[in-house]
Amino acid sequence: MKENNQINDKYTVAGTDIEAIKEQSRRSGLSYNEAKEFIAKTTGGHGTSIYSDTDAEAVKRNNQQSEDN
Repeated sequence: MKENNQINDKYTVAGTDIEAIKEQSRRSGLSYNEAKEFIAKTTGGHGTSIYSDTDAEAVKRNNQQSEDN
């Protein structure tokens, strides 16, 4: 019976090899969240500030210095 459970753990009810799908997924590229972060960092857009690596305070200081000069 234990051997039957091991076989059932390897395949879905439809017969899909679970480990093969996991491996294919690992090799397929960026995850949804990784892709979303990449797009936000490279193109900007609404609601992407959580992905920003810009130092907002440094930008404010530079803007202030530009206005002063």
